[in-house]
Amino acid sequence: MAKTILIKPIISEKSEILSGNLNQYSFIVHNKANKVEIRKAVEAMYSVNVSSVNTLIMPKKAKSRNTKSGVLKGSKSAYKKAIVKLSAGEEIDFFGDI
Repeated sequence: MAKTILIKPIISEKSEILSGNLNQYSFIVHNKANKVEIRKAVEAMYSVNVSSVNTLIMPKKAKSRNTKSGVLKGSKSAYKKAIVKLSAGEEIDFFGDI
């Protein structure tokens, strides 16, 4: 059973600033993936050279919303995030030809 290492890229205001200024890209990755596996997956998928990988586990968050029947409480699951720094002069284009 092969696990999918890269789940999806994170597209947010902060990640766009990181990619523009520091050449770092953020991904949501599999919880059991290590830095070496993440490096190989990014290099294979986007054909770039990765210089470093930082990982962090984002904790789960409690969420609540108001409805007609009252307040519903739940939580947003925890996930693992990887911040990948590319070698100088390389970039990843997530949007293609828009």
